[in-house]
Amino acid sequence: MAKQLTGHNYRFDLGDLTVRFTFDSPARGSFVVERGGGGLAPDGHAETVALNLQEIREGVYLNSWTEASGATVTHLEDFENGKLYSNVTVDGKLYNFIGTIKEA
Repeated sequence: MAKQLTGHNYRFDLGDLTVRFTFDSPARGSFVVERGGGGLAPDGHAETVALNLQEIREGVYLNSWTEASGATVTHLEDFENGKLYSNVTVDGKLYNFIGTIKEA
């Protein structure tokens, strides 16, 4: 269940885009951008967002949110295998990433 993620911190590594993410609750998450992906987000940007977190199967979640800037993020988070599939829309442009998840 999503409750097992609450209070845990993860590093989402998508190459040029890296984020430290905390599941504050099943409905809320906080993040800090470590590397902004070549201009997608400013390094050091921090925000708390409302999550739409759905368990697909044990250890695999579909997670999405909208940021204050209007950017949208949709993740398929596979904690069992440490894989992250991410779609990010910024200013109407879609970016696709594949990377890793590690508990921080």
